[in-house]
Amino acid sequence: MTEANGVMMQYFHWYCPGDGSLWKQVAESAPALAKVGITSLWLPPAYKGIGGGMDVGYGVYDLFDLGEFDQKGSVRTKYGTKEEYLQAIEAAHTAGLRIYADVVFNHKMGADEAEEVEATPFHPEDRNAPIGEYQPIKAWTKFTFPGRGDQHSSMKWHWWHFDAIDYNAYNEGEDAVYLLKGKDFDRNVDLEKGNFDYLMGCDLDMSHPEVQGELKYWGEWLVDTTGVDGFRFDAVKHVSAEFFQEWLAHVREHSQRDLFAVGEYWSYEVEALHHFVSTTQGHVDLFDAPLHYNFHVASRSGSHYDLRQIFDDTLVQHQPTLAVTLVDNHDSQPLQALESVVESWFKPLAYAMILLRQEGYPCIFYADYYGAHYKDWGRDGNEHEIWMDSHQWIIDKFLHARQTYAYGDQYDYFDHANTIGWTRLGDDEHPGGMAVLLSNSKEGFKWMEVGQPNRTYIDLTEHIAKPVTTNEQGWGEFHCPAGSVSVWVPQS
Repeated sequence: MTEANGVMMQYFHWYCPGDGSLWKQVAESAPALAKVGITSLWLPPAYKGIGGGMDVGYGVYDLFDLGEFDQKGSVRTKYGTKEEYLQAIEAAHTAGLRIYADVVFNHKMGADEAEEVEATPFHPEDRNAPIGEYQPIKAWTKFTFPGRGDQHSSMKWHWWHFDAIDYNAYNEGEDAVYLLKGKDFDRNVDLEKGNFDYLMGCDLDMSHPEVQGELKYWGEWLVDTTGVDGFRFDAVKHVSAEFFQEWLAHVREHSQRDLFAVGEYWSYEVEALHHFVSTTQGHVDLFDAPLHYNFHVASRSGSHYDLRQIFDDTLVQHQPTLAVTLVDNHDSQPLQALESVVESWFKPLAYAMILLRQEGYPCIFYADYYGAHYKDWGRDGNEHEIWMDSHQWIIDKFLHARQTYAYGDQYDYFDHANTIGWTRLGDDEHPGGMAVLLSNSKEGFKWMEVGQPNRTYIDLTEHIAKPVTTNEQGWGEFHCPAGSVSVWVPQS
C-alpha cells in the first residue's frame, strides 16, 4: 500500500563503492533523510551474487546469504555484512523510515556444478525460432551452496528447476538460448524478442512446485529475519505476472502486514504496464518508465520539446495510484545497459514534476541526490569518466514544499509549449497554497490562481528575489528563470 504523501529514495546506484560501507551509511543517514521528508528507502539486493563482495546484487547466487557465509570469495556483500544490514534496517525504522528490499526472482547465476541435460537452441533475438536440433548440452545449473550448507534452507537447485540457459559447455561458441528438456517459456511475459521470459543466467521455472515453494518460504524467512516493509521486484516483464501477486499474497498473509510492492517493468509502452497491472489486479505498483523516457527526451530536446505533452502516455497519467514516478535510476544512469540519461539541467524540472504534484509515489535517485563519480567502459569500447551532479539542495527545497504546502486541489496550467505550471490550493491543516512554474526555454511567466487573495508569495528556490502578491481573486503573475523552475510559497 502506497504511503500517503510518501517519498521513496533509491539508496544506491550501480557504481557505489564496493567496500562494504553502504549498510553503515544507511544507518548514519537515516535520521537526516527522515527529517527532510524521505519516508522510505529502496535498498539494493542484500544477498550474495556471482561476483561476491563486488556484485551489485542482480547476478543472484544465494538468496539466503545476506553477507553471512564465505561464498563467491567473500563473506560480506558489496554493501556489508548481514549484521550491518539488520542494523541499518533497525536504524531506519527508528528514524521512521520504511525499508523496501530488492527482490530478484528471474534468474540464478554462478552454479557450483555442471549437469548434462537435453535442450533445444533458440535464436537469442527470436525465442519462437529454434536454430538447432534437440541435443545434449552441459549446463551450469547445480547449486549446492557449499559455504552455507543446509543453514536457513536445505534445498539444492538442479536443471529441472530452470527452463532456459544461454551457455552450453559442449559448444561454447554458440549464441543461443537453450530451452531445457520438458520446459516451455512462460507465456504471460513481455513479447519483446517474441517471448522475453529468458533474460540471463539460469532462468527460474516459475511453474515448478519446488521453485514456488522455496521462493515463498524465502519470503517468509526474509520478512521474519529483517522486518522489511515491502519489496521492489526486479525484471517483472520476464516473469509470469501472476506469480508476483501469488507470492505477495502469501508473504502478506504470513506476516499479517500490508507489505508494499513495486515492480520494474522497463517498457516505454504504457499498454504493457497496464496489462501487468490488470493481471496482478492492482496489488503491485510499477515504476513509470514511460515518464522517465519523456523526461529523457525533453532534456535532450531543449526548447523544441512541448512541455504540454510531458505526461502523455505515462502510467501516472492513467493510473496515478499505482505509479511510482522517477527521474533516473541505476539502469538508466550513464554507461549502464538501459542508459537513457535525463540531462542535469532538466533534473530540477523533472523532480518538481514528481515531488510537487498530487499524482504518483515519487522516487529520488541516490546519484541525483548525492552526486556520483566513476569510470566504466562504454558501448563504444572506450573508458569514460562520469561526473553526476548533486541536486540535493533543490530536492530538499522541493521536499520542504511537499511537506508544508503541496496539499488540496491542484489546478494545471499546461497551456504553453515551453512554460507550464500548476497550483495547489492547500487544505484546512495546510493553508496557504503553492504555485509551481517551469520553463525549458526563455524566462517564463503565467497568471495562476492559488486561492489566497492579497497574499504575498516568495520563490522557495531563491531563483527570483522579487515577491508576488495576489489580487483580490487570489490570482498572481508568477515567474521562473529560463530553463529552470520556481516554487512560490506564502511569505511567513
